[in-house]
Amino acid sequence: MNYVDRSGSLTSLNVVLVEPEIPPNTGSIARLCGATNSILHLIHPLGFKVDDKNLRRAGLDYWSNIIVRHHSNLETFMIESAGGDFLYFSTRGKYIYTEAEFTPGCYLVFGKETEGLPPSLLEENIERSFYLPIWGKVRSLNLSNAVGIALYEAYRRLEIWK
Repeated sequence: MNYVDRSGSLTSLNVVLVEPEIPPNTGSIARLCGATNSILHLIHPLGFKVDDKNLRRAGLDYWSNIIVRHHSNLETFMIESAGGDFLYFSTRGKYIYTEAEFTPGCYLVFGKETEGLPPSLLEENIERSFYLPIWGKVRSLNLSNAVGIALYEAYRRLEIWK
């Protein structure tokens, strides 16, 4: 089933992983993208081989149904995607994720598991940066969980399943 936004247009969002390091996280996010008709952008260098068995296992047999685009580095990706609507997610974001203004086709950008987004990228885009609240005794959420929360919130706000 294809989902459409309130205007009747097919809605696909873009999930961007900047230099992901943990294969099972990327595999789970790829599966999430397949489940939501989202496009997954992987910004190199990656912390694993694309054929890594853990990556494949986490995505199960869905890889043929997932749109994955590889980009040689962050600078190249930003040039290729110029004009896109970017929302940056980080534990150091300025606004809570529920304040984000999601638009059809927007790019949800997440950093690597151990370091998050590059500080310079976050500083340059602080007014477009968002965090997921944590009130327990952990520093951060698992990357695949964070992507799932933000991605489903975006689709909910775009009213794609109504």
